Amino acid sequence: MESQPIALKKTLRSLLDWGTMSNYLFILPAVAMFLTFNVYPYFKVFQLSVYSWNGISGAPLFVGLENFKDILFDNPAWWASMRNALYITLLALTIQNGVALLLAWLVDRDIKGGQIYRSIFFLPPILSGIVVGLIWNWIYQGDFGLLNVMLERMGLGAYKHAWLAEPGTAITSLAVVHMWKGFGWGFIILLAGLQGIPRDLYEAARVDGASELRIFWRITVPLMIPVFILVSVLTVLGTMQLYDLVITTTRGGPGSHTEVPMKRILDEITPGSRLGYACSMGLVFGAILLVVSMLQMQISKRAKVD
Repeated sequence: MESQPIALKKTLRSLLDWGTMSNYLFILPAVAMFLTFNVYPYFKVFQLSVYSWNGISGAPLFVGLENFKDILFDNPAWWASMRNALYITLLALTIQNGVALLLAWLVDRDIKGGQIYRSIFFLPPILSGIVVGLIWNWIYQGDFGLLNVMLERMGLGAYKHAWLAEPGTAITSLAVVHMWKGFGWGFIILLAGLQGIPRDLYEAARVDGASELRIFWRITVPLMIPVFILVSVLTVLGTMQLYDLVITTTRGGPGSHTEVPMKRILDEITPGSRLGYACSMGLVFGAILLVVSMLQMQISKRAKVD
């Protein structure tokens, strides 16, 4: 058995070997970019969060935890934006994922043209959020928008609205746009989960006389629980960080009825505003998302155990 000093010398010699060193040189640019654009800004946010600074001129003023105290206890506009994001998230978790599951189940049953439907349903998520927002902004337009024109021709002119300009309809109209754009991700993941279920289970259940509804609730749903949890986690994280659709449709209006956390954070970063305060908002928001994700993952683990 080799002594420890000899083994250590061999290890150092192998690390200093030119072949090994050249391998590390290949990944050096990627590591440098990761440290520069990911790790350094991450720690810089923590540093600036305890300062009051506009991000441009003057020396940062240390304020300790005052930024966090103001966000948590003295900023109702921040919590109003959180409520708006939560409302859209709840709609996405139920309606968006419900539609995605229904469509995935239909395509999984080998309906005619299933391959075409896969491409069609996955098209909205890959479109630019800016483009989608502009298109839906035209659809919702109060005077000559496509939706109001259709309602008028159907004899439902009494239901016409300036959908994105009225407080009573703006947030729900925005949620519809988000769900239309986002259901395709859930559809693809759920379809993959459905196709992973052994077909023998379905055939055996049908031989025993089970109805399609009973098969769905007794076989499909229990086996799909881990996939449901994954889709719900991605839905929450994606919806809570909604920003591009808001900017291209309502800009947070009317008033602040469609304000969302990401918009409030980025508004604080604009020149002349409070960069340190925005960093504190970002940390609070990140902590909320982390807690929600951890709770969902715990539910997923328990579901797998059961």
